[in-house]
Amino acid sequence: MAGLGAVAKLLMVAGVVLLVSGALLYLLGRVPYLGRLPGDLTYHRGGFTLYFPLVTGLVLSLLLTLVLNLLSWRR
Repeated sequence: MAGLGAVAKLLMVAGVVLLVSGALLYLLGRVPYLGRLPGDLTYHRGGFTLYFPLVTGLVLSLLLTLVLNLLSWRR
């Protein structure tokens, strides 16, 4: 039965991670201009639209890299 306790803890941690990720995505959707920066590619053809947030991805990657480096530097 000790194995079930480990699985339960793993599921609880996974649930918290999903909850925090969902909250962040919900809040990031309300940030103005995020996802519509100059350099984000949009292609329209008939009833089809392709959107590729190139610059938005680069900006978020840079911010996450800076934050994670600052957090690891302090230890």
